[in-house]
Amino acid sequence: MRGAAPGEQVVLLDEDGHRIGIADKATVHTRDTPLHLAFSCYVFDSDNRFLLSRRALSKPTWPGIWTNSCCGHPGPDEDLTDAVARRLDRELGLTATAIDLILPKFRYRAVMPDGTVEFEMCPVYRVRADPPAHPAADEVEELRWLDWAFFLECSLAPDSGLSPWCLQQLDQLRTLDHDVSRWPVADAAELPPAARAPHLSAP
Repeated sequence: MRGAAPGEQVVLLDEDGHRIGIADKATVHTRDTPLHLAFSCYVFDSDNRFLLSRRALSKPTWPGIWTNSCCGHPGPDEDLTDAVARRLDRELGLTATAIDLILPKFRYRAVMPDGTVEFEMCPVYRVRADPPAHPAADEVEELRWLDWAFFLECSLAPDSGLSPWCLQQLDQLRTLDHDVSRWPVADAAELPPAARAPHLSAP
């Protein structure tokens, strides 16, 4: 299944999370990036170890930065859980055994030193998958499996070097149960309208 998706597109959103168009992923991230749909996931193995990833040095946005396990953008009309599974395979060579919605309403805006903007409605998922991972060199520079409590403690350091979206997500995730297997699964009806299944999208 692994392989780059030529002509990949992202879903553009209005302030209420409704789809207002699509754009080429290769051109959307600029100094004036429009609000668009994305996702983040946190991968845990059967021992509740967390998979921390470092973005490839060749990536155009936030190259070489440490962040959560995997991020991505669903394509037009692609189910978010399908998009998570696709990116896990593409970036990490992992097959998910469970994909659970945790933070359906997460949203952020962040600016790189060169002025490039990330501006996303970005639901957050907990994923179960077991090592070994087989990362794609053009996506991932380095991986580490870490104890979750240790990672949370390290993330509080001023020089943690984590991505801005990961730090903001952790502000919410650290309020949940210390046992990640007991995190409450969110209702998909809380997702942005553009990310809901058709039967959940009625106004």
